[in-house]
Amino acid sequence: MGAVASSLALPFDQLLDRGFRGPLVKGLLGAVLALVGLTVLADWGVSSLAGGQGWLATAAGLLGAVAVIFAAFWLFVPVALAIAGLFSDETAAAVERKHYPGLPPARGASLAAQARFNLVLALKVLAVNLVLLPLTFIVPVVGAPLLWMVAAIALGHGLFEGVAQRRMSVTQARVLRRRREASVLMVGAVMALLALVPFANLLVPVLGTAAMTHLLHRGRGGPVPDGTTAGA
Repeated sequence: MGAVASSLALPFDQLLDRGFRGPLVKGLLGAVLALVGLTVLADWGVSSLAGGQGWLATAAGLLGAVAVIFAAFWLFVPVALAIAGLFSDETAAAVERKHYPGLPPARGASLAAQARFNLVLALKVLAVNLVLLPLTFIVPVVGAPLLWMVAAIALGHGLFEGVAQRRMSVTQARVLRRRREASVLMVGAVMALLALVPFANLLVPVLGTAAMTHLLHRGRGGPVPDGTTAGA
């Protein structure tokens, strides 16, 4: 629990650092553009289904507006994973320079392998979210928790393995993630909740990557600057 708490807290202390500013600004811009695009796309989808006149059309329009916002936020999760993949190296490097300066240079999976992992995961999460969204509108008490669970798993697995792949192969990163499954899912669950908060959700790609970088180096069995083994 100590590693999880510190992994979640430390990124906020670094938000204003000069070395962290570049990936943060780039991640924010990418997230804003993605969220705007998703909102427009969701609005077009709802508008194409709605029509008619009178109070029923008005009610449908209001419900549609809520649906647009909700859908855009939840579909943002796979997009956040893609954005995190674009800036994970820069973000993780900024964290390591400040907190783990004794680490050797990162030499892990190839950029092609990392890109393939991020793309496949993002597409899988998008597909699951698209299947669950109708259920969320029909039975919110069932669909909403399911969507949050999917987001927690996706963000946890995707962000941790993405960071770990900088220093090991894709297979090794997956094995390490499974060993730390509980901690990874805790951080993923917090990021999934943050993804629902307007404006704060824009920070998820960068904050999540930074948090998982700390978890990688502070979790049980993880590398730390002096070469010892960190506690859980």
